[in-house]
Amino acid sequence: MDISQALAARAYGQPRPTPQPEQSQEAGAFTQAVSSFAETVANGEAQARAAMTTGADPHSLVTALAQTELAVETAVTIRDRVVEAYQEILRMPV
Repeated sequence: MDISQALAARAYGQPRPTPQPEQSQEAGAFTQAVSSFAETVANGEAQARAAMTTGADPHSLVTALAQTELAVETAVTIRDRVVEAYQEILRMPV
């Protein structure tokens, strides 16, 4: 098979399509969980800001802060378990 230099240069000069990663259901669930966490924290901050500036309903402030606290505790627990799993993998003999 004889390939000329011009043909090879033309083939290498053309851009190749970049493969796009497939998004699995687990990745979609993780993305949804992260966006839900961010939304909960933002809601808590907005309620706290409203309570300080306009004297909004204290009951809604307490509810929003409790939800935010629960979301942060959950995120910290998940982070701790991921770190534990990573350390366990590092301890495995090769």
